[in-house]
Amino acid sequence: MAEIKHATDATFEQLVINNDKPVLVDFWAAWCGPCKMVAPEIEKLAKKYDGIVDVVKVDVDANPGISQAFGIMSIPLIALFTPGQQAKGAPGYRSAEQLEQLFGLTSLAAPAN
Repeated sequence: MAEIKHATDATFEQLVINNDKPVLVDFWAAWCGPCKMVAPEIEKLAKKYDGIVDVVKVDVDANPGISQAFGIMSIPLIALFTPGQQAKGAPGYRSAEQLEQLFGLTSLAAPAN
């Protein structure tokens, strides 16, 4: 099973910003209904892209520094942080397939044999 890490204000830079792989980040909160709906979609992506893309969840209520640093005003917000590139974000609920297409994740996967 793919590991989904949980970042805090203290560990975000290490887990996301300084990562040598692309990182899919789920900004969420416990009280957020759409966040609960997107969680299984994030788990699907974590499993499918295990070893290619790291998946990190950030509880915005418990980690206000990250929310403030990135100007997060609505959740859920799914963002892809790719080394050397500007992060891309997608607010609101999206299916795993929509997120794959939006972020071009399939191009990151190794070619099938």
